[in-house]
Amino acid sequence: MKKFTKFLFYILSLLIGQAFDGLTIFSPAQGGGGGGGTFYTYLIDNDLNEINVWSHNRGAASMPYLLQDSTLVYPYRVQNVTMNSGGVGGGISKYSWDGELLWSYEIANNTYQHHHDVEPLPNGNILVIVWERKTANDAYAVGRQTIDNSLNEMWAEAVLEIEPLGSNDANIVWEWHIWDHLVQDVNPELPNYGVVSDHPELQDVNYGAVGSNGGPGGSNADWKHFNAIAYNEELDQIALSSRHHDEIYIIDHSTTTEEASGHTGGNSGMGGDYLYRWGNPQSYGRGNNSNHLLGDQHSVNWIPEGYPGAGNLILFNNNDNGNNSAVLEIETPINFSGTYDIMDGNPFEPESPVWSYTDNFHTQMQGGAFRLPNGNTLITDCDDAHMFEVTSDGNVVWDFDYGGGQTMIARAQKYAMDYLGPGFPEYLAGDVNFDSAINIQDILMILDMDFGYGYDETPAADYNGDGLVNTSDWITLVQFILNN
Repeated sequence: MKKFTKFLFYILSLLIGQAFDGLTIFSPAQGGGGGGGTFYTYLIDNDLNEINVWSHNRGAASMPYLLQDSTLVYPYRVQNVTMNSGGVGGGISKYSWDGELLWSYEIANNTYQHHHDVEPLPNGNILVIVWERKTANDAYAVGRQTIDNSLNEMWAEAVLEIEPLGSNDANIVWEWHIWDHLVQDVNPELPNYGVVSDHPELQDVNYGAVGSNGGPGGSNADWKHFNAIAYNEELDQIALSSRHHDEIYIIDHSTTTEEASGHTGGNSGMGGDYLYRWGNPQSYGRGNNSNHLLGDQHSVNWIPEGYPGAGNLILFNNNDNGNNSAVLEIETPINFSGTYDIMDGNPFEPESPVWSYTDNFHTQMQGGAFRLPNGNTLITDCDDAHMFEVTSDGNVVWDFDYGGGQTMIARAQKYAMDYLGPGFPEYLAGDVNFDSAINIQDILMILDMDFGYGYDETPAADYNGDGLVNTSDWITLVQFILNN
């Protein structure tokens, strides 16, 4: 029955669209995070062949990244965390293709604790999301009204750009702190006083609970819970996702660290202020529940140049409608200067996504969505360890259930077969007849090997015995399946 299901999947994929021929990377992790033992990162082809496997002694904090020089960047959970909530990490490692540990660095100290995602940059540096510890007194001094946790703390967010050094060191070469971009409307005697709705570029320090027991990880001081970071090289901008506030943000990376701490400078002229935000305009005093479109979302990233939807943002919305998750694609109101238009008194547009997909899948934690070069979208349902690929029409053309139970996959990503350069890996996955192309003959030969419907006296997959491998063999094969 399993083979027959696989056969039907092949037939269906041909009828409704092709899966993108690529290499999928993912890091399964047990529920609860780091743990001991051995953890793995897998690189597989569309036929689930393992192209490469890396081993780790700590569990994944988020998704791994395969770089074009064949090295692997892997964010992981350290043994001794200093701030503990859902998605906690603390370490970043870099491995060679052969699994040699080339570099490892940990950010888990009294000031900062890495969590969730990282983003490798074209210059070799790495962007890292960190919690930044603030005491209750720190928070009250900038206008925060309540701190509701036993720690008597408020964990702000920061982004650090680190330059790897040697085998276990790094320089912080750029940084951005949300604490530099606050607004409060409760006390004119304190810093950052203003009308919240007049400043969508700033973060209302009083929006959202701190230490709610309902947050990931239970009682803690996690305020915004950033969970994804992405970089756009052309714009030199960074996208971020806040689970607790149901918002995504864009900030300017072209600034110096000094400019990023203020409100001027950089390509945008706005320093480190929010250039754009979307998903929950009530967080800056605009809109209403009808504009509140995100719920615990993850995985925001730009669709690359040359892909269908290029320049748009795509994300995984965990709680889109009750117990359903969805993938949303939005077209931002970017203008020619690289900033984002907003009308006085109105929320940032758009009012709705330009594309969405939902079909009875849901994960409460993590999850991911990435557009592929052929217009398909790779989706990861984290807590079901389920990865699947859909066309723009919503048809599933590739599907892999790694396994249920306590196994999770934060996010998977798919790379083109030539991503690592010609001849690397040494063979073209799926090229069964070694003609340097993926075509109908390879599919027929795979089916022949799987189901044994060929004939010894004829070429493999020549099901009608005419000495050729072509479309007419499909007809013979389908008739054989249906009649048996």
